[in-house]
Amino acid sequence: MTDATGSGRIYNVLFLCTGNSARSILAESILTKLGSGKFRAYSAGSQPKGAAHPLALKTLASLGYPAEGFRSKSWSEFASPEAPVMDFVFTVCDIAAGEACPVWPGQPMTAHWGIEDPAAVAGSDIQKEAAFADAFRFLKNRISVFTALPIRSLDGVALGTKLREIGQLEGGTTRRPDVA
Repeated sequence: MTDATGSGRIYNVLFLCTGNSARSILAESILTKLGSGKFRAYSAGSQPKGAAHPLALKTLASLGYPAEGFRSKSWSEFASPEAPVMDFVFTVCDIAAGEACPVWPGQPMTAHWGIEDPAAVAGSDIQKEAAFADAFRFLKNRISVFTALPIRSLDGVALGTKLREIGQLEGGTTRRPDVA
């Protein structure tokens, strides 16, 4: 498949989290908008909650990002032979990064881009909404850097280094090397 300019294929990207209800949904929507024509975004979880978090969808809609059609799904859907072959797999929560991931068809490049879980924030509605806004901002920053990378001109080692560096941008939950 070619991208919007006809110069190459569209890259498949999978964002993983434990519940696939907040951070990975935010990331899927952000990349869908920012990477249109260059990337196809997906999300999944090791223990899906069953539905996207209402505040994740509210945050996306309020900022003009896609907020419809998301569902919480298991990462096993993307490890089957029928699934799209992923080029990149990013964990966005520390728990998913530490779990034994399925073997992904196609041996995608992986990195850990941990972000605090906004769904875990207790407090007022304003505090909860602020946590989702922060998670959105941190993910958008990472995804913006990612979509600007000259992927086709980087060798595998250089690209892997860049992907790990993105995970260390402001808002990250860990500074450990790639474990996804």
